[in-house]
Amino acid sequence: MRIDDTKDRILNVAAKVFSKFGFQKTTVDEIARAAHKAKGSVYYYFKSKEELFRGVVEKEFHTLRSELVKAIDSGHDSKEKLSNYILVRMKTINDMANFYEALKNDYLVYIDFVEKIREKYDNEEIMFIKTILIGGINNNEFEIDDVEFASPAILTALKGLEMPFFLNNKYNELENRLGELVKILIRGIKKDKFYIYILTTKQKKSERKKFEPPK
Repeated sequence: MRIDDTKDRILNVAAKVFSKFGFQKTTVDEIARAAHKAKGSVYYYFKSKEELFRGVVEKEFHTLRSELVKAIDSGHDSKEKLSNYILVRMKTINDMANFYEALKNDYLVYIDFVEKIREKYDNEEIMFIKTILIGGINNNEFEIDDVEFASPAILTALKGLEMPFFLNNKYNELENRLGELVKILIRGIKKDKFYIYILTTKQKKSERKKFEPPK
């Protein structure tokens, strides 16, 4: 087995063990037994339990980012992009127990990388949302006064939903409610169709006038 394959196998097994017992209760011995490896083999690839947990969380973070990019790209317009983003975000985080633990559990703050990955994650999420909102404004889909304020505000609202959705594995039970919340959010920022019609008509008239030859 190649070195990269062995390292990846240890990470995959560690992810399952961490998600079952949590960071504090998990030991390297348990991970080694689950991976059918000697404890020394685990330490060959990872110097400590913290470094192993970091590898697991970063792998989940990259998976989440990849899923979000695919979700956004699959949307035909900005409304669908925003809807896809929110729904896929919540479902993917629900499946990533270790990443969510790193984001939420205060006792992990002492691990240096945790605060950095939290900050990186927040900044990337805000940029994702901001890009979608700006695209919606440019396409006359959204009417938003301040994108710089709205982007982190939407992220804050999503974070507020995480605890009731993920606590005691209630995501599947509450998934339909999330869909309704997304509809309400998009309805709130969607530009009025009549206003778009008037605006588009004015733009077309303006363009016709601009290209009329002088009399």
